[in-house]
Formats: sequence, C-alpha cells, structure tokens
Amino acid sequence: MTAEAFVDTNVLIYAAAGRRDAPRKHARAWEIIGEGDYGISAQVLAEFYVNATRKPAVPLTPAEAAAWVADLQTVPVVPLDAGLVAEAVDCSQSHRISYWDAAVIVAAWRLGATTLYSEDLNDGQSYGTVTVVNPFRDA
Repeated sequence: MTAEAFVDTNVLIYAAAGRRDAPRKHARAWEIIGEGDYGISAQVLAEFYVNATRKPAVPLTPAEAAAWVADLQTVPVVPLDAGLVAEAVDCSQSHRISYWDAAVIVAAWRLGATTLYSEDLNDGQSYGTVTVVNPFRDA
C-alpha cells in the first residue's frame, strides 16, 4: 500500500462540500483527488464524516457523507493501530505539534507519501520524508 501523496481531511471536505462557500478551494481539491495517486488514513475518514456533516456552510447529509466515505475507501487507507498511536505521540513531542497532526504525518510515512496536502500545518515544512503542501495558499 503506497501513494505519492497523503490528503488531509480539510482537502476532502472542500472537495465534497466547498462548492458554494469556497469555490476556488473546491476546484483545487478536485484537482488533487482527480490526480488519483493519493491515500488517507482511518483517522481522516472519521474526521471527514464528522466534520463534513457539521462545518461547511451547506453541510453534507449523513447519507451523502457516508457515500463519500465509501468512495474514499477505494484509495489506500492507513489503519489506526497501537503502533501508529505510539509513533504519533513521539512525533508530536519531537516536533511540538498536536497529536492529531502527528498521526496524519505518521500515516503519510506509512503510506510512503512524500507530499502531505493540508492547510493545518506549515506550508513547505518537512517531517522526515514528508513535505507539507498547502494546496490553498493561493486560493
């Protein structure tokens, strides 16, 4: 299970529900997922479902969000396990970032991704073999 890029939750939410309130981010998110060589984690799937049904200006219905979750399971998905949690705790402490951000980074490492698309971390910052790219920095 490998992929060139790891896509964080926010990118997926803009793809699914950003058309009205953030059309440029919506378009950019669709470009990223349209490229196809990306993966996610079980954490991202869970965060997506919860946040896509609550945060956008026009949230997805639970059924719409569930359909997205089902579709997203066709890309590589890094499972959440005790080893990932332990690595994320270490990463969080060594880089002084939140546990949740560290868990995304560790999942990207496990996927073999070199790019992490996220607006939650510093654009251009590298964490080992993974470099953060904010796909919306110009949007």
